[in-house]
Amino acid sequence: MMQTFTIICLIGTVLMLGIQFLTKNKVNSFLERLISGIILVMLAIICIGNGGWILYVVSMVLSMIGAGELYAAMKIRKQEKKWDLLEIFGYLGILIFYISLLITDARMEIAFLLADLILLMFLFVFTYPRYTSTEIMVAFFGIVYLGVMLSCVYQTRMMNNGQYLVWLIFLCSWGCDTCAYCAGRLFGRHKMAPVLSPKKTVEGAVGGVIGAGLLGMIYAMVTGGPAAVYALICVIGGLISMVGDLAASAIKRIEGIKDYGKLIPGHGGILDRFDSVIFTAPIIYYLAAALIH
Repeated sequence: MMQTFTIICLIGTVLMLGIQFLTKNKVNSFLERLISGIILVMLAIICIGNGGWILYVVSMVLSMIGAGELYAAMKIRKQEKKWDLLEIFGYLGILIFYISLLITDARMEIAFLLADLILLMFLFVFTYPRYTSTEIMVAFFGIVYLGVMLSCVYQTRMMNNGQYLVWLIFLCSWGCDTCAYCAGRLFGRHKMAPVLSPKKTVEGAVGGVIGAGLLGMIYAMVTGGPAAVYALICVIGGLISMVGDLAASAIKRIEGIKDYGKLIPGHGGILDRFDSVIFTAPIIYYLAAALIH
């Protein structure tokens, strides 16, 4: 099963990047994205396939790297300093939340998240006026955005049948993105967000959501899951994934940057590659819990 799924993922990655190559015709960029994309998929299969402590640690590290990209983009990390105390407190907040995931009582997650907020307010009042209230809120936003939301990949994997459910996160986010890209190129006429993302169209969005639903049904047939439920989850997840994509783009536009980072050659940073996954992960987690469990 895992070998078959690995082959399917690799073929899907090649096809997705091949489509972009044919439309942009940039050989070097294509090869760079292709190689790093295949490596990324293989690492994802290894980490998510094993789950447990491997995925736990990888998720936490990715959350912290992504938070660093966000803090740098939103000027929490000062240019003249490599590290800032507020940034360190943000990483500490993510660590605290991930520790809460090891406690079986779900109420502890909220308790630890509130502890993060209190910790930041502690820093705010005892270093006043070093930080503005906006900077404190950005730091807390990073904890929720990268720590809480991205951790849902790990939480979904640890559910009953999580070894199958977790892939719905990537299926509906990256699948929707690819289907939207194709539909937009073929049928796109009406701009969806002309100021924020001029190339995205309403037709592309509709095609992406429909494509995500169809991919969910196909995945259910392959894994023996409930087809209608998987399709519904992927449709909703596909809709939300577009919000995640546009939200990350909006931050980049406001801050005047092209990419969040250069960690993944040809793709950018963690936030550039996982922008839609960050939003999709909690939706899939809670929908799976409500509709399947």
